[in-house]
Amino acid sequence: MDIPDGRQRLDRQWIDLRNNVCGTLRGCRDASAVAARFAGAGWSSRSSSWHGYELETSWCRIEIDPTDDADILLNGVVDPARLDELGRLLSGFGLPHELELTDENDVLAREITG
Repeated sequence: MDIPDGRQRLDRQWIDLRNNVCGTLRGCRDASAVAARFAGAGWSSRSSSWHGYELETSWCRIEIDPTDDADILLNGVVDPARLDELGRLLSGFGLPHELELTDENDVLAREITG
């Protein structure tokens, strides 16, 4: 599900930040359905591979890619102060998840599950 430009774009302050969030969405096979949920919440969505998607808003840019075992991997950049908001969004979509936030030295700073 590609959503045209005109939706949310990542704020400049986060563009140069290395990936700081990774995680897993459990029991979820269809990345396009997940992308559609994010798009419905106002995020931009574009296909990034055969089955993966890049999802973006002003405070977060993540890629989601399905695995062979019915999970979806997630990685990208998030405003560290809004990690819980990302978790609440995933929970609101009914998506069981585990997220890890790392600091600028790639040291685990926080983990959340939902």
